Order: sequence, then C-alpha cells, then structure tokens
Amino acid sequence: MRRFPWLWLVALAAGFGLGLFYSWIISPVHYIDTTPDTLRADFKDQFRIAIAAAYSADHNLERAKARLALLGDTDAVQTLTAQAQRMLAAGESIDSIQQVALLATDLKSGVASLPVAATVTRTIVSVGPASQTAATPMSTLDAAIIPSDTPTAEIVNTPFVFDTPTPRPTRTPVPTAGAPFVLVSQDIVCNPNLTYGLMQISTIDNRGHQMPGVEIVITWNGGEEHFFTGLKPEIANGYADYIMQAGVTYTVRVAESGVPIPNLVAPTCPDSNGQTYTGGLHLTFQQP
Repeated sequence: MRRFPWLWLVALAAGFGLGLFYSWIISPVHYIDTTPDTLRADFKDQFRIAIAAAYSADHNLERAKARLALLGDTDAVQTLTAQAQRMLAAGESIDSIQQVALLATDLKSGVASLPVAATVTRTIVSVGPASQTAATPMSTLDAAIIPSDTPTAEIVNTPFVFDTPTPRPTRTPVPTAGAPFVLVSQDIVCNPNLTYGLMQISTIDNRGHQMPGVEIVITWNGGEEHFFTGLKPEIANGYADYIMQAGVTYTVRVAESGVPIPNLVAPTCPDSNGQTYTGGLHLTFQQP
C-alpha cells in the first residue's frame, strides 16, 4: 500500500505561505504612476470632483472632456449625474454638487457655460496742463477718457495709463439673494404614462434659459426634502422632479431667497375607463 504524500503537502503549504508572507509583508506591490482608470471607485469620484472644480474656474470643456476620458467611463454624463445624486443623498458640499451637475449639463449640451464678465477698473495717471489723476470703473478698455479742467503745476508731455483688472469671479448657477425666483406658471398634468403624483419643476432665468444647479426645497407635515435641478439633462437643464403622495399637502421653495408656494396637492385625474388616478403638477419658476 502506498503511503499518502504528507511531506509533499506540507512542503507545498509552507512554500505557499512563505510566498504570501514575502509578497504581502516583506516586498508588497507598490503602484507608481498608475493611470486614473485603475483607481478605486471612491478615488474616481474624488477625481471627478476635482475636474468639475477646475471646469467651474476655467470653463474649458475640451480640457474637462480629456481629463474625464482618463477615467475610462462609458458615459461620462450619466456617471457625473449619478455621482451628483449620490453626493446629494450623502449631504456633501452644495458647491461641489453644483459643480458636478454643471459639468454634466454642459457635457450633455456640448456647449461650455460662459463665466461672468469681470469689471475692469482703469486708473488714469496723466500729468499735463489740463489733466489730473483719476480712477474710473470701465466696462471695456475702449471707453472715452475725458480729462478734467483743473491744471497741475508740473508739465509732462507723455501720459501714463495703468490698467488694473479686478479678479474674475467664479461662475455659479445659484441665484443671488437679491433676485428670488417667482412662480410664473402652475399646471395640472394628467398623463397616465407618467409616474403617479409626479411634481415637475422647471427653473429659468430672465431670458428664458434653463438654469441647472438650483436648489429646490419641498416640505410637508413632518418632512423636508432638498434636491437640485440639472440632474436629468436628458429632459432639460433646469428640470427636477419629485413624487408626491396622494392626500399630502406640500410647500415648495426655490433657492434660499425664493418665496414658498404652499398648498400643493397631487390632483385626481380621470382615465379613459372612467376610473381615477393620481395626477401631477408642473411648476415653472423664473428669476427676474
């Protein structure tokens, strides 16, 4: 009778253990200069947040696309939208959420949002027979400069012009407190193909353009919900929705400076068979 090869098994186990000890403890693998597509999922999220923050500063859409391509996402728009929703549910920074949502919106439209134009202050230092030092805010560098009539004692033939631009502000889609949104339309939606009790909200600026990244606050007896427009760019850049429960009265406020719209209830709609179902609402808010 042949004996079982215990010695071989012990040697094999010992070799396997020594190999693990060497690779895990003595000389573990160190990744150097790895590509972003090999990052862990949470590190990829941080990478996208950094890309969105950079885009909010320079609004260079092509550069943002190139950076996102390094992550190897199949659909960058969908990935950014899903990440913004996760960040909102986790209670992360509103500024970061808005930056991610704005990047997703601009990628969807293919057009980069323009930063707010900076105000340029021109300081004129002109010493001559009919001029004096002046500091005038200018909207362009080609504005006319009118010298004063007060003569100076020193006569110098060559004037000196110093242009001092103010720092360019970072664009953000959040409305200011001085320009609250107002409700411009409220419609009952009876469409059996939509989710029952769907409250649809659209936010537009004073030119009628869709506004992403606007905070919506919905409250009811014993509850409150916060979310943002622009997380469903496939519908509209300034679109958001919320599923209402039948018989519950809601109050909606758009942004911190918005006026609350109370007593919102899901309507009852008839179908083709004479039955009823819970309809929805469509609210449009505009910033003056």
